[in-house]
Amino acid sequence: MQTEKEDEEETNPEQFIALSDFSGGGSDQLSFHKGDRLLVHAKPSAEWWWAELQGDIGYVPATYLHQEEEDTSLEDPWQDEEYFGSYGTLRLHLEMLSDKSRTEAYRQVILSNSASLRNKVVMDLGCGTGIISLFCAQLSQPSVVYAVEASSMALYTRQLVKQNGCDAVVTVLQGRAEEMELPEQVDVLVSEWMGNCLLFEFMVESVLLARDRWLREGGVMWPSSAALTLVPCQADSYYAEKMAFWERPYGLDFTPLQPLAQQEFFTKPKFSHLIEPKDCLATPSDVICLDMYTLQVQDLEEIKGQFHFCVERSGVFHGFTAWFTVHFESLKTGGAAVELNTGPNSEPTHWKQTLFMLDRPVSVCVGDSISGTIVLRRNPVWRRHMTVALHWNVNSSTEETDNCKVGTKIFPMWR
Repeated sequence: MQTEKEDEEETNPEQFIALSDFSGGGSDQLSFHKGDRLLVHAKPSAEWWWAELQGDIGYVPATYLHQEEEDTSLEDPWQDEEYFGSYGTLRLHLEMLSDKSRTEAYRQVILSNSASLRNKVVMDLGCGTGIISLFCAQLSQPSVVYAVEASSMALYTRQLVKQNGCDAVVTVLQGRAEEMELPEQVDVLVSEWMGNCLLFEFMVESVLLARDRWLREGGVMWPSSAALTLVPCQADSYYAEKMAFWERPYGLDFTPLQPLAQQEFFTKPKFSHLIEPKDCLATPSDVICLDMYTLQVQDLEEIKGQFHFCVERSGVFHGFTAWFTVHFESLKTGGAAVELNTGPNSEPTHWKQTLFMLDRPVSVCVGDSISGTIVLRRNPVWRRHMTVALHWNVNSSTEETDNCKVGTKIFPMWR
């Protein structure tokens, strides 16, 4: 019986051009350079296509390709219609407001700095329903809060501000931060810009542009710093659910489907993962640290980090789990900072954690080391997308001959 992919290979090949370089991390991923012309035989998913380049065949990330004959000049590389459209409905706002760890952290920042915020000018960028602006107005006495929101939710935010008696302090402005005009510079720029793996969707660019344009000299950024944390981990239940399942379902050998399962389930990050602390094989480490006062927009194109883990418990190394932490510095000299930590030892947030699965698990023992690099690389065309490239070495603490295992894998992250 002919498979669907074979049908597409024979009847529907299409030529595409590569928008940028891509180094295939998996054994069945195809590497190519910007400008290469690839023949796409099948599109088994929206994210990964089956393509050919100079006789070599493999999977390629769809967002790295476009058809030469198509005029993409009118397409929006920021996907603003879709992005801001999603924030114009209540679904995401319900998720964020229901996240008590996230929302209470911002409330605590305002409350612990209430005296210092008196008569200050505040910008709440990407204010959504205006919860942070309302905290400012009710818990402190700023001279004004500019609540900036690009989505249509701004229409309702104005109603909420008035309904809660804060319209004398909070001014809601609808529009993109890059195009917004304010009557004055601000003393504090607060925003909840973080995405999966800290940077996903790159709202942080709007924050940096607003900082450079509207934050007065000596002004304060909230968050003030951010860090991406990584840990090698076990993921027994997820591996069993997606991969080991195919070994003997109903007493039958379905292992020929395992390569397909690997491609379908393990080539993309697993969002909304909740790792148990016991599944961390080593002490987590901050691999990327961002200073929100010095970070520049051009720095976002490629951010690199290094890691070196000493395995503290024997087990199966299935992959890496990532999460982030942000800090809000105090307006008072010597005052305590407020922390929002999305890791497994804190109360769960709506971000949870992100799991990156290896193609093949590796057994590790106490004393082994896992070292390598992580690179967050922004998509050159679709500006809210990125890839996460992981390169690792597992060095055994024993004296066995084959005591080093090396791996590289690239994970696409897109809306």
